[in-house]
Amino acid sequence: MDKRTLLAVVLSLAVLMGYQYFFQKPLPRTPGEPVQNAGETAGKTENIPQEITGDQSTHATPIIDRRKSLTKKDEDKGTGKDIIVEGPMYTAIFSSKGASLKSFKLNGYRKDMSKDSVLVELVNVGGSTDYPLTTTFPESSIDIPTDVIYESNLDSVDFTDDMGGKDLVFSWSYPGEVRVEKIYTFYPDKYSFDLEVRLTNLSDDTFRENALIEWNRYVDPSEKTDRYSHEGPISYVKDKVVSEKVKKLGAREFSGPDVSWGGFETKYFIAAMIPEQPSLTNFIVSKDSRDMVFTALEGPKNIIPPSQSGSFRYTLYIGPKKYNNLHAQDVNLEDSIDFGSWVKWLALPLLKALNWIDKYVHNYGAAIIILTILVKLIFWPLGNISYKSMKGMQKLQPQMKKLQEKYKDDKAKLQKETMALYKSNKVNPMSGCFPMLIQLPVFFGLYRALLYSIELRHAPFIFWIQDLSAKDPYYITPIVMGATMFLQQKMSPAPGGNEMQAKMMMWMPVVFTFLFLNFPSGLVIYWLFNNILSIGQQYYINKKAS
Repeated sequence: MDKRTLLAVVLSLAVLMGYQYFFQKPLPRTPGEPVQNAGETAGKTENIPQEITGDQSTHATPIIDRRKSLTKKDEDKGTGKDIIVEGPMYTAIFSSKGASLKSFKLNGYRKDMSKDSVLVELVNVGGSTDYPLTTTFPESSIDIPTDVIYESNLDSVDFTDDMGGKDLVFSWSYPGEVRVEKIYTFYPDKYSFDLEVRLTNLSDDTFRENALIEWNRYVDPSEKTDRYSHEGPISYVKDKVVSEKVKKLGAREFSGPDVSWGGFETKYFIAAMIPEQPSLTNFIVSKDSRDMVFTALEGPKNIIPPSQSGSFRYTLYIGPKKYNNLHAQDVNLEDSIDFGSWVKWLALPLLKALNWIDKYVHNYGAAIIILTILVKLIFWPLGNISYKSMKGMQKLQPQMKKLQEKYKDDKAKLQKETMALYKSNKVNPMSGCFPMLIQLPVFFGLYRALLYSIELRHAPFIFWIQDLSAKDPYYITPIVMGATMFLQQKMSPAPGGNEMQAKMMMWMPVVFTFLFLNFPSGLVIYWLFNNILSIGQQYYINKKAS
């Protein structure tokens, strides 16, 4: 019974991990309520005026819908100029055309491990000029194109040595109608920065305004993505994570309100737009024929009297998916890291422990080994119980065979006599498998923590292993891991008379070796050293029992 349970656990583990690796695609995490289409949201009730300055008594002025388009003469055409924004954590390039983001490169993160590798670029529009953070105003009385040329208060921004924030202000006006200002505020110690979109009514009439802030991202349909991760639109709607499959995107779809954040993610990085008023914000996703994925936040509607202003405020987080950085935003942005719903409570403490150990050893490979030892020490007593139970069951095999022969035609009697045999020899058949079952959640928690931890990305260990998030280039560690697993099987008590079961158990190291060939080397190192420690523990038990 004990060996059968062990076999079931190991086979289930192999099937689960094999299915995830070879077949399973990342599943979208569903929202709190169904996604709405554009037609359904178009007729929504207007919101109460927000962020309005000045004398509120002027709201009595009739709201006149004088929506007009700028003529060719009125349009502010041109290529625009680039404004370089340089800080200690990133270098960004903004364009005065649309006051948009042209480039955002992360200092300290490179595309690959080569010496000449470029910094990670989080803006990708595939040669288009549909840059992120352009802003449209669907409810404006003037149809303001996204490519108007804004004036800027600075030609460049360097806040490398600044202690506080620094503002970059873009402004554009249509005389006698509206002035638009986009105010970016940058901080030297954050990947996040603030954006205020301010509209001033220059006309004699009261009118409505709302802002649509966009993040556009080109997705190459021929590029292979990481089988373990999701790449595409992601948002947090009604306290739940919503991720969209790029292949299924088409016409615009709206979800919300109650959008805490939304944007675009890859396995290790995210660009998230965080509204100041989530309860009045919708999230929009779509994809066009150019494979350009469009994500946007639609803000609340403002009623702006003459000579007064309305504002829309956002925080933009563009950077690595490091738990502490995401958690600091205080909007559950850390939930974009897919630790798994049922093992998150274990994965997160294990990741924190791994980071804490790395502070002292300065090597994530060594930190994984130390963490493996600590976990093994915690479960050492349970392991002793399991191995002793297996040894005890092995000693009883001759007597159990006699009972099976004697009562082969009476199953009820066989079960009764078997339990009596266990009781008289003080052997509990469940004590062998229960400790292993207890340890499974810890394994899966550490598995998820290592799989999605950006800390392991491009993190070297020793010699040929220079990236713990990538597979072993020479397959040395998975082969050694398989050998240690085989040795552990040889040292474990035999299944006792069940020849087929024994053969299946001996094939498990082969199955796991092939399964781990393409796993991130950090995971293989964990499993390898766990096997080594288990071999030591098994040797100790065998020697003590002899």
